[in-house]
Amino acid sequence: MMLLEIVGGLLFGSIALVADGLHMSTHAGALLLAALAYRYARKHAANPAFTFGTGKLGDLAGFTSAIVLAMIALLIAYESIQRLFAPQPIHFTEAIPIAVLGLLVNIGSAWLLGGDHDHHAHDHHAHDDHDHDDHDHHHRDNNMRAAVVHVLADAAISVLVIVGLLLARFFGWLWMDPLAGLAGAAVIASWSWGLIRDTGAILLDMNPDRPLADAIRAELEQDGDVLTDLHLWRLGPGHLGAILALTTASANDPDWYRARLTRFATLSHVTVEVRSR
Repeated sequence: MMLLEIVGGLLFGSIALVADGLHMSTHAGALLLAALAYRYARKHAANPAFTFGTGKLGDLAGFTSAIVLAMIALLIAYESIQRLFAPQPIHFTEAIPIAVLGLLVNIGSAWLLGGDHDHHAHDHHAHDDHDHDDHDHHHRDNNMRAAVVHVLADAAISVLVIVGLLLARFFGWLWMDPLAGLAGAAVIASWSWGLIRDTGAILLDMNPDRPLADAIRAELEQDGDVLTDLHLWRLGPGHLGAILALTTASANDPDWYRARLTRFATLSHVTVEVRSR
Protein backbone atom coordinates (compact mmCIF):
# COMPACT_ATOMS: atom_id res chain seq x y z
CA MET A 1 0.00 0.00 0.00
CA MET A 2 2.91 2.29 0.79
CA LEU A 3 4.47 1.72 -2.63
CA LEU A 4 1.12 2.12 -4.37
CA GLU A 5 0.45 5.47 -2.68
CA ILE A 6 3.92 6.91 -3.29
CA VAL A 7 4.13 5.78 -6.93
CA GLY A 8 0.49 6.67 -7.56
CA GLY A 9 0.91 10.10 -5.99
CA LEU A 10 3.97 10.84 -8.11
CA LEU A 11 2.37 9.60 -11.31
CA PHE A 12 -0.99 11.29 -10.77
CA GLY A 13 0.20 14.55 -9.20
CA SER A 14 -1.14 14.32 -5.60
CA ILE A 15 1.31 15.49 -2.94
CA ALA A 16 -1.20 14.50 -0.25
CA LEU A 17 -1.15 10.92 -1.58
CA VAL A 18 2.65 10.92 -1.63
CA ALA A 19 2.67 12.28 1.94
CA ASP A 20 0.30 9.53 3.05
CA GLY A 21 2.56 6.93 1.46
CA LEU A 22 5.68 8.42 3.06
CA HIS A 23 4.04 8.33 6.45
CA MET A 24 2.92 4.77 5.84
CA SER A 25 6.54 3.93 5.09
CA THR A 26 7.29 4.53 8.77
CA HIS A 27 4.85 1.77 9.75
CA ALA A 28 7.14 -1.09 8.82
CA GLY A 29 9.98 0.50 10.73
CA ALA A 30 7.83 1.38 13.75
CA LEU A 31 6.25 -2.06 13.99
CA LEU A 32 9.63 -3.75 13.50
CA LEU A 33 11.11 -1.55 16.23
CA ALA A 34 8.23 -2.42 18.56
CA ALA A 35 8.58 -6.14 17.87
CA LEU A 36 12.35 -6.06 18.44
CA ALA A 37 11.86 -4.18 21.72
CA TYR A 38 9.42 -6.82 23.00
CA ARG A 39 11.69 -9.65 21.89
CA TYR A 40 14.78 -8.14 23.46
CA ALA A 41 12.95 -7.23 26.69
CA ARG A 42 11.56 -10.75 27.06
CA LYS A 43 14.91 -12.37 26.28
CA HIS A 44 16.81 -10.27 28.82
CA ALA A 45 14.11 -9.94 31.49
CA ALA A 46 16.22 -11.95 33.98
CA ASN A 47 19.53 -10.38 32.95
CA PRO A 48 21.12 -8.88 36.11
CA ALA A 49 22.80 -6.21 33.96
CA PHE A 50 19.40 -4.48 33.84
CA THR A 51 19.15 -3.26 37.42
CA PHE A 52 15.38 -2.73 37.37
CA GLY A 53 14.40 -5.05 34.53
CA THR A 54 13.83 -4.32 30.84
CA GLY A 55 10.47 -2.57 31.11
CA LYS A 56 11.75 0.73 29.70
CA LEU A 57 12.82 -0.77 26.38
CA GLY A 58 9.26 -0.29 25.13
CA ASP A 59 9.37 3.37 26.08
CA LEU A 60 12.71 3.77 24.32
CA ALA A 61 11.20 2.25 21.17
CA GLY A 62 8.17 4.53 21.51
CA PHE A 63 10.40 7.60 21.86
CA THR A 64 12.33 6.61 18.73
CA SER A 65 9.11 6.14 16.77
CA ALA A 66 7.94 9.58 17.90
CA ILE A 67 11.14 11.17 16.56
CA VAL A 68 10.56 9.46 13.20
CA LEU A 69 6.99 10.75 13.17
CA ALA A 70 8.23 14.30 13.76
CA MET A 71 10.68 14.06 10.87
CA ILE A 72 7.96 12.76 8.56
CA ALA A 73 5.70 15.66 9.61
CA LEU A 74 8.40 18.17 8.67
CA LEU A 75 8.93 16.51 5.29
CA ILE A 76 5.21 16.52 4.51
CA ALA A 77 4.88 20.18 5.54
CA TYR A 78 7.82 21.21 3.36
CA GLU A 79 6.51 19.45 0.26
CA SER A 80 2.97 20.73 0.81
CA ILE A 81 4.08 24.36 1.12
CA GLN A 82 5.95 24.04 -2.16
CA ARG A 83 2.79 22.75 -3.85
CA LEU A 84 0.73 25.63 -2.44
CA PHE A 85 2.86 28.10 -4.38
CA ALA A 86 3.25 25.88 -7.44
CA PRO A 87 0.03 23.80 -7.92
CA GLN A 88 0.27 20.79 -10.19
CA PRO A 89 -2.47 19.03 -12.17
CA ILE A 90 -3.94 15.95 -10.53
CA HIS A 91 -5.37 12.83 -12.21
CA PHE A 92 -8.33 12.38 -9.88
CA THR A 93 -9.78 9.25 -11.50
CA GLU A 94 -6.69 7.27 -10.53
CA ALA A 95 -5.66 9.09 -7.33
CA ILE A 96 -8.96 8.94 -5.42
CA PRO A 97 -9.39 5.12 -5.54
CA ILE A 98 -5.82 4.70 -4.29
CA ALA A 99 -6.55 7.02 -1.36
CA VAL A 100 -9.74 5.09 -0.50
CA LEU A 101 -7.85 1.80 -0.60
CA GLY A 102 -5.19 3.30 1.67
CA LEU A 103 -7.86 4.25 4.21
CA LEU A 104 -9.27 0.72 4.19
CA VAL A 105 -5.81 -0.76 4.76
CA ASN A 106 -5.23 1.59 7.71
CA ILE A 107 -8.59 0.74 9.24
CA GLY A 108 -7.75 -2.96 8.94
CA SER A 109 -4.32 -2.40 10.50
CA ALA A 110 -5.79 -0.44 13.42
CA TRP A 111 -8.27 -3.26 14.02
CA LEU A 112 -5.47 -5.84 14.06
CA LEU A 113 -3.50 -3.76 16.58
CA GLY A 114 -6.56 -3.09 18.75
CA GLY A 115 -7.54 -4.93 21.88
CA ASP A 116 -6.12 -5.29 25.35
CA HIS A 117 -2.35 -5.65 25.15
CA ASP A 118 -0.51 -6.33 28.37
CA HIS A 119 3.22 -6.69 27.70
CA HIS A 120 5.17 -6.68 30.94
CA ALA A 121 8.86 -7.48 30.90
CA HIS A 122 9.41 -6.94 34.62
CA ASP A 123 9.95 -10.36 36.03
CA HIS A 124 11.38 -10.94 39.47
CA HIS A 125 10.58 -7.45 40.73
CA ALA A 126 6.83 -7.99 40.37
CA HIS A 127 4.51 -9.07 43.18
CA ASP A 128 0.89 -10.12 43.43
CA ASP A 129 -1.65 -7.30 43.25
CA HIS A 130 -3.35 -6.39 46.50
CA ASP A 131 -5.89 -3.59 46.83
CA HIS A 132 -7.16 -1.96 43.65
CA ASP A 133 -4.96 0.89 42.47
CA ASP A 134 -6.57 3.84 40.73
CA HIS A 135 -3.49 4.93 38.78
CA ASP A 136 -4.27 2.94 35.63
CA HIS A 137 -2.18 5.14 33.38
CA HIS A 138 0.93 3.39 34.70
CA HIS A 139 -0.22 0.32 32.76
CA ARG A 140 0.02 2.23 29.48
CA ASP A 141 2.36 0.48 27.06
CA ASN A 142 4.11 3.25 25.14
CA ASN A 143 5.68 0.74 22.76
CA MET A 144 2.31 -0.58 21.58
CA ARG A 145 0.92 2.94 21.80
CA ALA A 146 3.56 4.14 19.32
CA ALA A 147 2.61 1.42 16.85
CA VAL A 148 -1.10 2.18 17.14
CA VAL A 149 -0.48 5.94 16.85
CA HIS A 150 1.34 5.36 13.56
CA VAL A 151 -1.64 3.56 12.09
CA LEU A 152 -4.28 5.92 13.49
CA ALA A 153 -2.32 8.92 12.25
CA ASP A 154 -2.18 7.48 8.78
CA ALA A 155 -5.90 6.68 8.82
CA ALA A 156 -6.62 10.32 9.69
CA ILE A 157 -4.33 11.48 6.89
CA SER A 158 -6.07 9.14 4.46
CA VAL A 159 -9.40 10.81 5.28
CA LEU A 160 -7.87 14.25 4.72
CA VAL A 161 -6.37 13.11 1.43
CA ILE A 162 -9.73 11.82 0.18
CA VAL A 163 -11.55 15.00 1.21
CA GLY A 164 -8.88 17.18 -0.39
CA LEU A 165 -8.95 15.25 -3.65
CA LEU A 166 -12.75 15.33 -3.84
CA LEU A 167 -12.91 19.10 -3.26
CA ALA A 168 -10.13 19.70 -5.77
CA ARG A 169 -11.93 17.58 -8.37
CA PHE A 170 -15.43 18.97 -8.04
CA PHE A 171 -14.59 22.62 -7.25
CA GLY A 172 -11.26 22.99 -9.00
CA TRP A 173 -9.51 23.84 -5.74
CA LEU A 174 -6.09 22.36 -6.49
CA TRP A 175 -4.75 24.03 -3.35
CA MET A 176 -6.88 21.64 -1.28
CA ASP A 177 -4.46 18.80 -2.01
CA PRO A 178 -1.38 20.46 -0.41
CA LEU A 179 -3.63 21.92 2.30
CA ALA A 180 -4.68 18.38 3.20
CA GLY A 181 -0.98 17.52 3.34
CA LEU A 182 -0.33 20.40 5.75
CA ALA A 183 -3.25 19.40 7.96
CA GLY A 184 -1.93 15.87 8.03
CA ALA A 185 1.53 17.11 8.98
CA ALA A 186 0.02 19.08 11.88
CA VAL A 187 -1.88 16.01 13.14
CA ILE A 188 1.23 13.84 12.97
CA ALA A 189 3.35 16.49 14.69
CA SER A 190 0.80 16.84 17.50
CA TRP A 191 0.69 13.11 18.21
CA SER A 192 4.45 12.91 17.91
CA TRP A 193 4.92 15.63 20.53
CA GLY A 194 2.54 13.90 22.95
CA LEU A 195 4.46 10.63 22.61
CA ILE A 196 7.84 12.36 22.96
CA ARG A 197 6.61 14.13 26.11
CA ASP A 198 5.25 10.98 27.75
CA THR A 199 8.09 8.60 26.88
CA GLY A 200 10.75 11.24 27.53
CA ALA A 201 9.43 11.76 31.06
CA ILE A 202 9.70 8.03 31.71
CA LEU A 203 13.20 7.72 30.27
CA LEU A 204 14.33 10.65 32.44
CA ASP A 205 12.82 9.03 35.56
CA MET A 206 10.44 11.90 36.28
CA ASN A 207 7.92 11.41 39.05
CA PRO A 208 5.11 9.55 37.24
CA ASP A 209 2.35 10.21 39.79
CA ARG A 210 2.46 12.99 42.37
CA PRO A 211 -0.89 11.97 43.93
CA LEU A 212 0.56 8.51 44.53
CA ALA A 213 3.63 10.07 46.13
CA ASP A 214 1.34 12.09 48.40
CA ALA A 215 -0.61 8.94 49.27
CA ILE A 216 2.62 7.12 50.17
CA ARG A 217 3.64 10.02 52.40
CA ALA A 218 0.25 10.05 54.13
CA GLU A 219 0.42 6.28 54.65
CA LEU A 220 3.85 6.34 56.28
CA GLU A 221 3.86 9.61 58.19
CA GLN A 222 1.86 8.39 61.17
CA ASP A 223 2.66 8.18 64.87
CA GLY A 224 5.33 10.83 64.51
CA ASP A 225 7.24 9.17 61.67
CA VAL A 226 8.71 11.56 59.10
CA LEU A 227 9.38 10.68 55.45
CA THR A 228 12.67 12.45 54.68
CA ASP A 229 13.31 11.21 51.15
CA LEU A 230 11.16 9.70 48.41
CA HIS A 231 12.06 8.73 44.84
CA LEU A 232 9.29 7.37 42.63
CA TRP A 233 9.76 6.33 39.02
CA ARG A 234 8.35 4.00 36.38
CA LEU A 235 10.08 0.68 35.70
CA GLY A 236 7.77 -0.44 32.88
CA PRO A 237 4.07 -0.75 32.04
CA GLY A 238 2.19 -1.33 35.29
CA HIS A 239 5.29 -1.26 37.50
CA LEU A 240 6.74 1.55 39.63
CA GLY A 241 9.85 1.64 41.76
CA ALA A 242 10.23 3.55 45.04
CA ILE A 243 13.21 4.38 47.22
CA LEU A 244 12.37 6.09 50.50
CA ALA A 245 13.92 7.04 53.80
CA LEU A 246 12.19 7.96 57.05
CA THR A 247 12.99 8.76 60.63
CA THR A 248 11.08 7.23 63.52
CA ALA A 249 11.12 6.98 67.28
CA SER A 250 9.56 3.50 67.14
CA ALA A 251 11.24 0.11 66.83
CA ASN A 252 9.63 -0.68 63.45
CA ASP A 253 12.02 -2.13 60.85
CA PRO A 254 12.02 -1.58 57.03
CA ASP A 255 9.92 -4.70 56.44
CA TRP A 256 7.15 -3.27 58.60
CA TYR A 257 6.99 -0.11 56.50
CA ARG A 258 7.27 -2.07 53.28
CA ALA A 259 4.24 -4.10 54.32
CA ARG A 260 2.31 -0.85 54.77
CA LEU A 261 2.84 -0.12 51.07
CA THR A 262 1.54 -3.42 49.68
CA ARG A 263 -1.87 -1.89 49.03
CA PHE A 264 -0.30 0.18 46.24
CA ALA A 265 -0.40 -2.49 43.55
CA THR A 266 1.87 -0.72 41.07
CA LEU A 267 4.82 -0.59 43.50
CA SER A 268 6.92 -3.53 42.28
CA HIS A 269 10.32 -2.63 43.74
CA VAL A 270 10.51 -0.84 47.09
CA THR A 271 13.65 0.07 49.06
CA VAL A 272 13.18 1.42 52.59
CA GLU A 273 15.76 3.05 54.85
CA VAL A 274 14.82 3.62 58.49
CA ARG A 275 16.69 5.99 60.78
CA SER A 276 16.06 6.14 64.53
CA ARG A 277 15.90 9.42 66.33
